[in-house]
Amino acid sequence: MLKNRSIISIADLSDEDINEIFTEADKMLENLNSGQKMNDMESRILATLFYEPSTRTRLSFESAMQRLGGSVISMADSKTSSTSKGETLADTVRIVESYSDIIVIRHPLEGAALLASKFSSKPVINAGDGSGEHPTQTLIDLYTIRKESGSIDGKTITIIGDLKYGRTVHSLLSALARYRVNVNLVSPESLALPKHVYNEIKGRLKVNVSTDLEPFLAQTDILYVTRIQKERFTDKNEYARLIGSYKITGREADMLPSGAIIMHPLPRVDEISPEVDNREPAKYFRQAYYGVPVRMALISMIAGE
Repeated sequence: MLKNRSIISIADLSDEDINEIFTEADKMLENLNSGQKMNDMESRILATLFYEPSTRTRLSFESAMQRLGGSVISMADSKTSSTSKGETLADTVRIVESYSDIIVIRHPLEGAALLASKFSSKPVINAGDGSGEHPTQTLIDLYTIRKESGSIDGKTITIIGDLKYGRTVHSLLSALARYRVNVNLVSPESLALPKHVYNEIKGRLKVNVSTDLEPFLAQTDILYVTRIQKERFTDKNEYARLIGSYKITGREADMLPSGAIIMHPLPRVDEISPEVDNREPAKYFRQAYYGVPVRMALISMIAGE
């Protein structure tokens, strides 16, 4: 049961928890598609504290709560909050918990969501902490693979781009280690997967590491593309050198086998050409849409409804 539990890492969820979330998300998706009005969260309030920019994550959490009949209070820009006056994260959380029932937080510092949960008597959901984790995005990613590919087990998943700073990748790999999958990791050498993440999955996953994407395309079932994380670089010249390291165009899409899908946690910069958007493998906008039913399921289960 997830009732009253904080979700800071994908490791906080058991296999049974994940399967229950997916079952509930299927019900939520059916309700969304049928236009059924829901009031599961009537009188409940979700607070979103976003210390970093966000479109999909913040809006899909807020949409999910409102679709469930609940209300939302939001700090979408820390510059217009008391943070700009020097208020600590601990004090902010202590105040906001008195206004709400669940807190969703995104913060540029790794470990901030865990810290927030220590000062809150209400459940806290990590919506991304620096280059740490993004557990709800991983739930959406797994759900997308399950819905669009039929299963997760037995797939070959090629992940490309910024593996060093990409928190979505870190959480996803941790989760994929629970399944029978093959993983190809493709990135510039300077943006390779951090050692602590690699050591976590080593021995649990069959992993190939390379700087060259093309040899893997013909055997790839899921191509998971990430952007170069500009905001994580201290050296902007290094970012300028690495931007555009990989680009998926119609040529690369045509090299994928039949039934393969292309995913991206978004936003994209130039790593997927717009010409790919209307091709059959492109599932990244569908992936973003699944964020609403998955987060509806998670909110409902945490609230105990």
